[in-house]
Parts: sequence; structure tokens; C-alpha cells
Amino acid sequence: MNRSELVAALADRAEVTRKDADAVLAAFAEVVGDIVAKGDEKVTIPGFLTFERTHRAARTARNPQTGEPIQIPAGYSVKVSAGSKLKEAAKGK
Repeated sequence: MNRSELVAALADRAEVTRKDADAVLAAFAEVVGDIVAKGDEKVTIPGFLTFERTHRAARTARNPQTGEPIQIPAGYSVKVSAGSKLKEAAKGK
């Protein structure tokens, strides 16, 4: 399912216009992005998803073409965890 299909499904389910559904989806993405960028808290939608900023330590890797070791600097990543209801849905229950 791509974004336009998701917006159409949200609009049908919530009985709102596609424009309104798209605005809500865009606002949700923006708010989650802002909170994750700060890194001091996580976003939890109980039973569905949790978004959290994580720190990745510096590490040494290998260039696959030359085999030379390269340094990858420390940085941040995003961890997304499925909630219990989403996990049950994935099992088909």
C-alpha cells in the first residue's frame, strides 16, 4: 500500500475528505519526526507502534569492493517496535 492508497483508506474509514486525511497523515509524520529528532522521549501508540531514537556507536566496517577497513562514525537511528495488537494482526488472529 502506498501513501495515496493509505490516504484513500483513511478517508473512507474516517468518513472525511482525502485532503483532510492527507493533512492528518502529514501532521502525524511531522510530529513523530520532531519528537524523534529531539531524542529525549519516545512516541507510543499503545498496541500499535513505538518510535524511539537510538544511538549507534562508532564502528569499523570493510569496503566490499576493496576489503579496506573504513571507520563509520557514531550517529543516531530510529527504532520502530510493533505493539501487541499489530503483532496479533500479523499472525492473522
